[in-house]
Amino acid sequence: MLIDYGVWVTRLVLAVVFALSAWGKLADRAGTRKAVHEFGVRIRWAPAVAWGLPLTEAVVAVGVLPSESAYGSATLALVLLIVFTVAIIRLLRAGKRPACSCFGAASSVPIGWATVVRNGLLMVLVVAVGVGAITDSEVPGSLPTDHAVGMTVVAALLAALVWLWGELAVLRRRVDTQVLSTLGAEGLPVGAVAPEFELLDTAGGRTSLEGLMSPGRQLLMVFVHPGCEMCAALARELPRWHARVGEVLTIVVVGNGDVSEHEMWGGEQELGEIPVLVQQGNEAALRYRVRGTPSGVLIGADGRIAAPVARGAMAVRELMVQAKNTGRSSKSIGAQPIS
Repeated sequence: MLIDYGVWVTRLVLAVVFALSAWGKLADRAGTRKAVHEFGVRIRWAPAVAWGLPLTEAVVAVGVLPSESAYGSATLALVLLIVFTVAIIRLLRAGKRPACSCFGAASSVPIGWATVVRNGLLMVLVVAVGVGAITDSEVPGSLPTDHAVGMTVVAALLAALVWLWGELAVLRRRVDTQVLSTLGAEGLPVGAVAPEFELLDTAGGRTSLEGLMSPGRQLLMVFVHPGCEMCAALARELPRWHARVGEVLTIVVVGNGDVSEHEMWGGEQELGEIPVLVQQGNEAALRYRVRGTPSGVLIGADGRIAAPVARGAMAVRELMVQAKNTGRSSKSIGAQPIS
């Protein structure tokens, strides 16, 4: 009997995942068409695929529940996941990271190897559902009716909660975008006190501005996005700059979104000792009036804004040169004997 419950739970979980995926894609038609095209589908076929894919996922979500169609639906789900995973690996090897949009606007983040791992786990779930459909073909009929119905209701409520969480995430991003568009001039005035913040780091803790500042050292915050190729090119240069200016300048990278994704991204760019901090909204970008990536904010050793916001890789490099020259000048002045 316990095995029967396990079989029913795996079916419910798979149904919820594919139902949320289908609903998200149908709710964000424009984003789905764009994602389909970026994944390699020709533009003339993108609208048809953008309709057909969520409808197929909806068929899987419904078909996986009855015992008569569970095995066939699990097989279809496995085919979809394999095709999707192969496409992701091909894009990643080509150095491309389009937005996934797997669950619509709520998941409009760039793909990465974490996406491949997630799909692998889903494949394991699908295989479990397929095996259960063969070995326990009587489920859910073998379960007490009230138990089977109750578990289905709980699954539906959890799906609704997950959907609401996704909608809140989308709303927060839209609010952040709106606020950024109405901030006025980009960047804080030179000489303004640097606003405090507390961001997640990829080591699992939280890092504040105070914790990053060191006596006699400036701080450069480089704002990036994992899906930005220019950000990746700049990030690969940062360790070399860190070796050159480490005595006078602390460099940190600031991203937005998923911590594990940024940890993996930092490893891919070989950032080494350079910390990668993650905003959960746009809290640091809002406080420092940063509107795009890559951008750099230079904070002096006195805790004040030392230069206007540097927008673009070239401007960020110029900030590092400025910090290097300023740091050397300060040390030279400090080393002069008192007459």
